[in-house]
Amino acid sequence: MTDPDDILSYNRTAWDRQVERGNRWTVPVDPEVIARARSGDWSIVLTPSKPVPVDWFPPLGGLDVLCLAGGGGQQGPVLAAAGANVTVLDNSPAQLDRDRMVAEREGLRIETVRGDMADLSAFPDGRFDLVAHPCSNGFVPDVRPVWREAFRVLRPGGLLLSGFANPVLYLFDEFALERGEFRVAHTIPYSDLTSLGEGDRRRLADRDEPLAFGHTLGDQIGGQIEAGFALVGFYEDADPESPLGAYLPTFIATRSLKPGSS
Repeated sequence: MTDPDDILSYNRTAWDRQVERGNRWTVPVDPEVIARARSGDWSIVLTPSKPVPVDWFPPLGGLDVLCLAGGGGQQGPVLAAAGANVTVLDNSPAQLDRDRMVAEREGLRIETVRGDMADLSAFPDGRFDLVAHPCSNGFVPDVRPVWREAFRVLRPGGLLLSGFANPVLYLFDEFALERGEFRVAHTIPYSDLTSLGEGDRRRLADRDEPLAFGHTLGDQIGGQIEAGFALVGFYEDADPESPLGAYLPTFIATRSLKPGSS
């Protein structure tokens, strides 16, 4: 499987099944979270556990925000309740159903669009003030188009807030890691399609896991800069559910500015 459309379709089905399985990134926020957001007490995560600093955001009232590959009924509804005009784009219809469910339950206005994070042709240039991109670009084989499209749809002076994996996460044999064994097995960049044998790919498919790709920091950070962004914020985060999380932070968040003024 090398065709990007085939990968997109495979991962769409896999994420729909992850919704059925109750994956933590598919569980919508509860009414109490929305009530607090409406009163000005809100936060979102782009990485496993650390909230995005509030000062990374401009005032949200009336802000046009794209949650890029951010379905699941989590970030989008919180930002909408805090006053933003929110559009959620995701590859998974079931993930988008989560956002629509919260919007209907809470009386929020959220536009949902099924699409590819690397192809934002549904939107004109300069459509958004802010793009919030939670950890998800590890499910596309080439991340640089994601950065180029995010840059295009942002207005001058707009911000891209992104979460992504440190590529060290992909060095280790995943199945050995689940047994608490740290066995270096892969090179970076990583791909489920070429880095794993057929047996291991079948084991992941049996668990309805989407195809994953480990991008270099050159593609993740350098790719943003190459697209035209200025990097103006950075932090790291550890995943408490991963054995590696006890040793180092395996996730990164960046705040990037599209130069100019709107």
